[in-house]
Amino acid sequence: MINVVKLAYADFNCTDLQAMKNYYEEVIGFTTVEIGDEQEVYLSSGVDHHNIVLRQSSESELSTMGYQIDPNLSLVDVQKYLKQHGISSEIKTDYSHGIKELIELKDTDGYNLHLFREIEMPAPGFKKGHVSPYKLGHIALGSFDAQKAVDFYQTVLGFHYTDKIQTRATFLTCNADHHTLNISTFGHKMMHHIAFELKDASHHVLSADHLAQHNISLEWGPFRHTAGHNMASYHYDPEKNVIELYSDMDQFIPELGIFDPRPWHKTLPLRPQVWPNNCVWYEDFERNITDIVLGKLKVNN
Repeated sequence: MINVVKLAYADFNCTDLQAMKNYYEEVIGFTTVEIGDEQEVYLSSGVDHHNIVLRQSSESELSTMGYQIDPNLSLVDVQKYLKQHGISSEIKTDYSHGIKELIELKDTDGYNLHLFREIEMPAPGFKKGHVSPYKLGHIALGSFDAQKAVDFYQTVLGFHYTDKIQTRATFLTCNADHHTLNISTFGHKMMHHIAFELKDASHHVLSADHLAQHNISLEWGPFRHTAGHNMASYHYDPEKNVIELYSDMDQFIPELGIFDPRPWHKTLPLRPQVWPNNCVWYEDFERNITDIVLGKLKVNN
């Protein structure tokens, strides 16, 4: 099994590269570390060489997710392991700035995945006076077949199952965070949202003020989720990608099959479970997201 330890970066195709670059620099507070040979923009939250990559395109979509694996693993051995599972892959050298060597493959929905051992660091550090999240925390995907995708991430990449919201979403993690990925069956390929971690409730207040100064309104939240129990708020970036800002996420102990106890847990110890679909606001918000994504798909096609 491949030992994935961290969601490191997300690579986006953008129809307005400059607007997205301005958003990540001036609103979120990332730093442009490098401009690539094809004018792609590498942005860092503070430590890794990059956590977001932006590329000019005729389409607006999530292109690639980059995961860091155990540095002691051999990429050649990882490729052999993938081949045993019927998965084709390619080892690429100096393909991405900041990463000397990676393996590229596709998941069951056709998203590009990069698996790598090391990324250049430190980057320029954290900015002040912006949202300035601590890290890229998770990505939520819509899938043609969520169970097939979940099986892939668990069986092949070694993710742990942590929770489920009935038929809506399955939550998976590759480290201690409650989830670094969640997957839902929407009948089409889409990114539901991408999430960045804040420090605490006070950071949510400061972030909301900063968003308002840039005429960006919160579409939902702040509030506390059920699965994961993280405090969360949601807004749109310039290309209508949904951005979640969160804090206080449950921490999973896979060896014990429980989450670190928190005062707001109704059951102690808290274990992975199936949560009910009981939030009307969320259902309305999700419909809006789906309508936007379907609109993008029509434009792209």
